[in-house]
Amino acid sequence: MRKIFTLTMSGLVAVLPLALTAYVIWWLVNTLESALRRGLIDLRIVAPEHYWPGLGLITGFAILLVLGSLVNAYAGRLLLKYWDDFLGRIPLVKTLYGGFRDVVSLLPSGSGEKRDLQRVVLARFADVHAIGFVTREDVPAVLDVHGGRDWVTVYFPMSYAFGGYTLYLPKARVQPLDISVEDAMRLAITAGLTAAGSRSKPG
Repeated sequence: MRKIFTLTMSGLVAVLPLALTAYVIWWLVNTLESALRRGLIDLRIVAPEHYWPGLGLITGFAILLVLGSLVNAYAGRLLLKYWDDFLGRIPLVKTLYGGFRDVVSLLPSGSGEKRDLQRVVLARFADVHAIGFVTREDVPAVLDVHGGRDWVTVYFPMSYAFGGYTLYLPKARVQPLDISVEDAMRLAITAGLTAAGSRSKPG
């Protein structure tokens, strides 16, 4: 009986991550397709009898492509800056919008620009060490009078949680780790259960 239970749990551990991943992707695609289908029909862009599955996703992709082109243009960047400034003056909205914007900004843009998580470091606190991510090579100017000229801004994610801590540490307290940001983030948020290798060096 114990052997059967062990084999069953092994199978569950192997299948469950794939099943959950497939379900989440299916749910996202289905939700987006349904919402875009409803929008196209409600706006009378497409008649219900002329709609075919996948048209909503194609339309959404085209909209994102157009928006991306506009944002990358000078006028688009200027308009986006004014929009950010406007939302930054509204209580509560600025907190929510700013948080979502900062999280989304971590996604790769494909433009070659340096992302917010610049490099992986190992921070030392007495006899304790923690993996962190340098987000800035400096700190806010208000901290200069407290010795912040030789500090860096380091983000420490929480395991199995959407959040983390931002600490300002002396450069001598952190050392670089030879590991990619993606592997280090996976290692941190899974509480060390996921193994991560060192960054591959060019041959």
